[in-house]
Amino acid sequence: MNRKTNFILLIVLFLFSCTSKKLNYIEYYNKVYAIDSTLRVNKDTLATIKQYKKLFKKYHPSQNERIEEYENYIKYSDRYNKNFGGHESLDKLIAQVAPYWKYKREDTSFFKLYKKYGIDSITVEQKVNEWKKGLNKTLIDSFSIAFERDQYNERSGPAVETNDRKNASLLLWTFKNYGFPSKQKIGLAGNNNIFMPMGVLFNHMAGSQNYEYFKVKLLEYVKSGECTPREYIEMVDKHQYINYSESIYGIFIHYSTSAFSASDSARINRNRKAVGFPSLKESSNITKDFQKKMKQ
Repeated sequence: MNRKTNFILLIVLFLFSCTSKKLNYIEYYNKVYAIDSTLRVNKDTLATIKQYKKLFKKYHPSQNERIEEYENYIKYSDRYNKNFGGHESLDKLIAQVAPYWKYKREDTSFFKLYKKYGIDSITVEQKVNEWKKGLNKTLIDSFSIAFERDQYNERSGPAVETNDRKNASLLLWTFKNYGFPSKQKIGLAGNNNIFMPMGVLFNHMAGSQNYEYFKVKLLEYVKSGECTPREYIEMVDKHQYINYSESIYGIFIHYSTSAFSASDSARINRNRKAVGFPSLKESSNITKDFQKKMKQ
């Protein structure tokens, strides 16, 4: 009897450990880029819908850099009359686009999609406002001051070092008390509509005495899905650029120079994949498509 009980307990513990294992969003990001890249080549939208559906069953959706995978998944599914989760998924999408609402509200196709499912523009606006009410006011107040401090006197003069040190302290305090100050916690618009892209602050942490801590901590937040790979790699490459004049992820270099070789490209692409960022070629294609979309 004891042997049987112990065996059952082992099974339960094994199943619990499997289900409680934290998801690594680096895998998510790489999968998104693979799906997007395959779509560009094969033009198979139905296969893309299936791949995204499988991915979103495992991971809470995000809006990856310039790909907007969750929104595209819903739009593709709607176009081909495939089930994407109805109103529940549309609500999830509102939370994803809400940080960019200043720009997104100009997208008429977005409102047409919601209207098709009985959700008018007024209701969409109300849902965005509800999302805004759920943001962390304490952090918004703190980071509104931090971003004003960051840009004081156009980042020139002796105050820069002092202001960066104060902002580093704020970031350390935030990590300890609230975790990563993501767009889902503070949005992008601070008090007096000050723009708050967190990547800017971290870029300026490249020379901080706390850099090594930030490097480790931000990678943890990349894995948890709270920090974007770009926010992480821009800080790391800026640090490399300042101290070693070399690039790990290829952000602060010009690929057209004669000094940039095939081995450099292969190395950078490996490094990018390791943190869930697109290859040099994929980045170029994504940027070109994004620019076309903006012109339209």
